[in-house]
Amino acid sequence: MALVALAVLALTGCATQPAESDDKIVAVGAENQYTSVIAQIGGRYVDASSVMSNPNTDPHTFEASAQIAGTISSASLVVQNGLGYDSFMDKIEAASSGTNRTVISAQKVLGLPDSTRNPHLWYSPKTMPAVGKAISAALAKLAPKHAEYFATNLATFDRSLSTWTSAIATFKAAHPSVAVATTEPVADYLLEAAGTRNLTPWPLQAAIMNDTDPAPQDVAIQDSLLTGHRVKVFLYNEQVTDSITAKYLALAKANHVPVVGVYETMPTDGFTYQTWMEAEFAAVDRAIDTGKSTVKL
Repeated sequence: MALVALAVLALTGCATQPAESDDKIVAVGAENQYTSVIAQIGGRYVDASSVMSNPNTDPHTFEASAQIAGTISSASLVVQNGLGYDSFMDKIEAASSGTNRTVISAQKVLGLPDSTRNPHLWYSPKTMPAVGKAISAALAKLAPKHAEYFATNLATFDRSLSTWTSAIATFKAAHPSVAVATTEPVADYLLEAAGTRNLTPWPLQAAIMNDTDPAPQDVAIQDSLLTGHRVKVFLYNEQVTDSITAKYLALAKANHVPVVGVYETMPTDGFTYQTWMEAEFAAVDRAIDTGKSTVKL
């Protein structure tokens, strides 16, 4: 697994922010894709920062530090994923539970049980509209006089997602039930929304996600998907590479199966959440249409 190297921005401010103050609301996203949405909705009235923002890290191996604890404790609004993906946030929040802080969990917003097996919720087109609505409502409570401003920004954000969702609908009509393979379920929600068939056995995806050895029978199936040209594209987690994923990347290349790298945190080269999702999906579409790989965005 890759070594963790996180970019954490120090925040200033007080956790008991006055509702009618013109001071910016201090907000933290556990992952920078959530921070992107906070910043777009909060605009000039919010100071938003991320705990995890380095696309070269493995979020599953993250351990919280005292600096990060201070960052989270200073915030009036925290947005996180849930489903155990960023459980370090829960521990820090519990340790400073006396502060006046609003916490939004994507899992809770979507009403998902703890048994939900795929935690990569931001790849679902259903997630951020719901989370964005919760963010707008939370900001309106923290700064009531700016509620209309937040609502307007939310509407703008929701409209901006149409480029991505329209591309998904067009793809689904043009490539019904197209077969794909993956290493782990990073982009599975997006692949499901696009109507693809992920032929990689779930136990293999889960094993790679949880850094355990997949069963031999699942390895054999995955091998056959690539050597037998049974899939049109192979997606892998660009942030987590090991001997298993390296093997599949080599196998895909040797058998001329196009490869698309997907990310668990938003690349920092000028992306917003929605343009990141557009770019990821465009890479999948391009691989299937032209056979071109996109290893990195």
